[in-house]
Amino acid sequence: MRRLRLYARLLRLLAVLGEGALYSGWVGLRERLGGAPMELRQQLTCRFMRHLRNTLPLQVEIRGQLPDAPALWLANHVSWVDIAVLGALRPLSFLAKAEVGRWPLAGWLARQAGTLFIRRGAGDSLAISRQLAEQLQQGRHLAIFPEGTSSDGSDVLRFHARLLAAAVDSGVAVQPVAIRYRRDGQRDPLAPFIGDDELPAHLLRLFAAERAMVEITLLAPIASQGLTRSELARRSQDAIAAVVCAEKQPAAIREAA
Repeated sequence: MRRLRLYARLLRLLAVLGEGALYSGWVGLRERLGGAPMELRQQLTCRFMRHLRNTLPLQVEIRGQLPDAPALWLANHVSWVDIAVLGALRPLSFLAKAEVGRWPLAGWLARQAGTLFIRRGAGDSLAISRQLAEQLQQGRHLAIFPEGTSSDGSDVLRFHARLLAAAVDSGVAVQPVAIRYRRDGQRDPLAPFIGDDELPAHLLRLFAAERAMVEITLLAPIASQGLTRSELARRSQDAIAAVVCAEKQPAAIREAA
């Protein structure tokens, strides 16, 4: 039964990836014929992400309200699954590591969707920040993972402030988002995609297991006016950590909070 469930889930995933390839191929054709607007890319990507999310063995719980005004979304990073879950909420674009752009099929899909890629230590953060600011000024939602890497979900790593200059320069608010994966009432040990983990192996582990839960908490937006990028990073990190690390607090403190 477990093996049949795994095969069924993988078949659904392949079908959705095929759908994504069709979307991306159409976007590529539009590019050659004169251009594919970013709004179109984001809308198609959001549709694809919703279908991808529905193939994952996860129950999604959304807390809080989606921002109406354009915002720079800041989220803690646990897994590649974060992108599917967040991307299904509304049309938006992501900033991802350059390594993602080299993933088979997934990297090509990400490029066609308008994902921006940044190389670690390559000194191109200034150029990327300018591109982010331009997108925000044009009224688009963007999402970044300011920790710069993924974690096991037990804590929130220090936020790197340099890319938050895009919010300061464009005058838009940041939207803190806390992501928690839960299994049997505890932190999910299967969801994290960290270290030297390989995507195929992670997929098999995740898809072979019972359904888990992912909690997405949309916290109060933080206005960027009058704040430095470091202040924005600290406030966002503190707000997200208060949710992610809540289970570490003694029960009496949690009840009083």
